[in-house]
Formats: sequence, structure tokens, C-alpha cells
Amino acid sequence: MEQSNLRRTLWVMFLGQAVSFSLALTSFSSSLVAALGVDAPIAQSCFSYFGLALVYGGIFLHRRHKLQVAWYWYLLLGFIDVQGNYLVNKAYQFSSITSVTLLDCWTILWVIILTWLVLGTRYSILQLLGSAICVLGLALVLFSDAWVGGGAAGGSRPLLGDTLVIGGTIFFALSNVGEEFCVKRRDRIEVVMMLGVFGLLVSLVESFVFERESIKSLNWSVNIVLAIAGYTISIFSYYTLTPYVLKLSGATLFNLSILTSDMWAVLIRIFFYGQKVDWLYFLAFLIVTIGIVTYSVNEQDFSTNVPKINEGDDNSEYQLLDDDNTKVVENECVVP
Repeated sequence: MEQSNLRRTLWVMFLGQAVSFSLALTSFSSSLVAALGVDAPIAQSCFSYFGLALVYGGIFLHRRHKLQVAWYWYLLLGFIDVQGNYLVNKAYQFSSITSVTLLDCWTILWVIILTWLVLGTRYSILQLLGSAICVLGLALVLFSDAWVGGGAAGGSRPLLGDTLVIGGTIFFALSNVGEEFCVKRRDRIEVVMMLGVFGLLVSLVESFVFERESIKSLNWSVNIVLAIAGYTISIFSYYTLTPYVLKLSGATLFNLSILTSDMWAVLIRIFFYGQKVDWLYFLAFLIVTIGIVTYSVNEQDFSTNVPKINEGDDNSEYQLLDDDNTKVVENECVVP
């Protein structure tokens, strides 16, 4: 039994690092797309959503299941997810890969606020302390970008890029809370498929309206195609693996696993771009690590009221459970 638990733990740790590596590759490829002069952050996500819709849509149709969640909830989820990806991808036009990946962890703050206000989740003092420590570390990134400037910060307008990332994390938090709710209570295949379908529709419409001229003026090259292909594969892997890790390990190991993506980003910046990393980034990473570890190891179960979807009704609305039937929702910091 102990050997079985050890194998399961090692397997979960491996999946967690696979998610972390996918996240780092997503950041790297997105920054590479921006470095090649492509200013179409919405359009570059279309291919990823198309892949999710195609692969998981085929599986869903083969199983011949009906939708267990009303389509308009998925439309809302897809719209929110697209906005988050747009803001973060756009940030690479102005800020460095290091700043973007570190500031991505701001998502955990918004998740705490949203789940506390909307779902009624309760947190311990140590969890809140850990979150406050994270915010302190993230503030150092802003301070570094403000005082170091564009050259060492690795971006032309780092403060604007940081602001876009923080805005993107708000949408990611909304998307993560909604996706986590659906994944843990309904079919994972359905959730990922519908996120791909409506994410594709929303991104196609928005890219046609806002990025049409930018796409027309783009000089395509092999490097651009390869960079977008790398982004598509990495974010597809991230969306595919994340639900497995969440179901097997919950928020604690998931948060600790994806935290290593920041160090991958630092290594990429040093060895691939040959850029100097300001010492404040390493201090910020250390502080964020302490904060997230403090939050994760003190994660407990607290009673909360969470929405529920009626069984057997394809268009059922969200309803609140009675106090006697409440169920805890774990919370985590997750970045596409």
C-alpha cells in the first residue's frame, strides 16, 4: 500500500512538472511570437482553441453524451478565457518573460477574493498571510521594472506590460474558478471541448474586428509559423494536463508544481535571449515561493456554499445547496 501511494505521488509530481514545463513553454513561445513582430495576440490563440475543440470534440461525439451544463455558461467561460489570454499575450509586446510569468501568480489573489465573495470559501489566517507575502514579492517585480527600465527589464514599456498581465490574471481567475467548478462536478472532456469551441468562436470574431489589419500586414516566415505552432502545442498540453493534476492532487501540489515554471522562464531568458536578470527578480521569486508554500501547506477544508447543477437537465441553472449539503472547493493559482 505504501509503495502504491509512493508511485501515485511520484506520478502526480511528474504530471505537475509536465504542466509547469508546458506553462513555461507557453510563455517562451508567446514572447518569441512578440519578438518576431507579430502583434495579433487574439489570433494566435485561435489555433489552440481549434485544437481543443477538434480533439476533445471528436471524443465527446464518439461517446454520444449530452451536454451536462448549459451552453451559455461555456460561452461566458470561453469569452473570459480569451480576454485573459489576450491581455497576457499582449503584455509580451512591452514586458519581459520573467515579469509576465511572475506576475501571473497574482491570479491566486483574485481567486481567493472571488471564491470568498461568490462561493463563500473560508481561509485560515496562515493562508491569507501566505497570499499577502505573494503580493509583496509581486510588488518587487513592479518596483524593479519601474526603476531598472526597459533595457534590463527586457521590455520596451515594462510597466504597461505588467499592468496588462495583472488585468489578464483577473480574467484567468474568473476562468479558473468557473473551469474548476465544472471539471470537478461534470465531465472533463465536455468542459475542455466547450472551452475550445467557444474560445475559438470568440477569438475568431475579436481577431476579425480588432486585428484584421495587423494580420494582413504581417510578413509570414518559417520562424513565425514555428513560434505559433510551439505556442499552440504548449498551451494545448497545458489545458489537457491541468484537469488531471487538479483531480489527483488538488490545489496544494498543483500550486507548488506550476511555481517552478517561473524558474524555467528565468533560465530561458538568461540562456536563450542572453539578457541580464535584475537581482530583484530572484528576491521576488524567493518571496513568492515562501508565500505560496505558506498558503499551500496550510490549505484546509472549510465549510462553504457552492453552486450546483441539477442532474438530468441539459439547460439547468446554477442553484445553491443547503447548508447541510455543502461541499468544499479547493482553490489554486492556474496560468494558460
